[in-house]
Amino acid sequence: MKKPDSIYHLSHTDLDGYACQFLTSLCFENVKFQNSNYGEEINGRLKIFFDAMLLDSAKDILLLITDLNLSLAQCEFVQKQIEKLQSFKSGIKIKVHLLDHHGSGEESAKKYDWYYLDTSRSATKITYDWLLENYDCKKIEEYEELVEAINAIDIWLKDEKGFEFGKVLMGAIASSREVGRALFDEQDRAHKFHLIESAQKIINEADAHIRLDNEMHRIKKAFFDTGRGDNTLDNLVADYITDLLSTKKDELKIYYRDKVGVLTFALPNISVIGNAFLVANPDIDFILNISANGSIGLRSNNRADVSKIAAELAGGGGHPNASGGRIQGFKELYSYEQVKSFVENLIDEKTKE
Repeated sequence: MKKPDSIYHLSHTDLDGYACQFLTSLCFENVKFQNSNYGEEINGRLKIFFDAMLLDSAKDILLLITDLNLSLAQCEFVQKQIEKLQSFKSGIKIKVHLLDHHGSGEESAKKYDWYYLDTSRSATKITYDWLLENYDCKKIEEYEELVEAINAIDIWLKDEKGFEFGKVLMGAIASSREVGRALFDEQDRAHKFHLIESAQKIINEADAHIRLDNEMHRIKKAFFDTGRGDNTLDNLVADYITDLLSTKKDELKIYYRDKVGVLTFALPNISVIGNAFLVANPDIDFILNISANGSIGLRSNNRADVSKIAAELAGGGGHPNASGGRIQGFKELYSYEQVKSFVENLIDEKTKE
């Protein structure tokens, strides 16, 4: 099968989901990734893709969905969006392939021919076989044992050789919240790919699952080191995220009365990272982090009384340099742009009262 000009790959947020994307990253060059949990977030992520396709100059596009079961309504949404794009953009060809193993997708799989369902294999195993069969991607064959380990843990084949190894890797991916996909999606995925690739280097060793468990802290630190020298993982992560935030702080700026801040979205460990960022950026008065459920955390370095900001925005409070609260009526959003627009409107509303 001819490789498409442009690939959009949506997958789940666990080991099985990211491993599918890791495999496609080895087979294709021009891949755009998104990850989603089940439910309504799928629609939000797909909309991001369809908006991007509208501006994509490629004529041959593949939409690949893995490790996610779509409802009939979501499948209909996909079908209609593709039909609209193809009628709007002359000459464009969009193919859809959904590769999944969740039995809850049976009804959708029966109705849509692009929905492939096999409950006997993990999504990673399905994707691996599909890539070999359709694109002859020999590069992924060296990862066969790793794929089998992921398959064993994901569909719980306890007697399989790679089960315990897969269990360690699954836990590592589940706990890899150091970067946070909400704000730094590409870097967060690169971190997870690093964990998967590092596991591949260990899988053939004696007691590989124990070795991987022992090595995981070092493996994580290696990703964040990048020439900084040895330090604690928290400090390495704080420096890494500070560099990312500093690079794009103009995009993240918000204004609260006479104070200049930056807005972050679902950033982990705001206490350590927020303080590190503010020390490195004395031109910024405060940092406001909002989580997916509307909880906010604010930090300052003696340049703003964030307890007053927390009280005004969310009925919260705390200390002048560290405060928090929760915004009532906050609706779950899936892109930073949407979150920033919401917060800026809230600030305008509250500061005008």
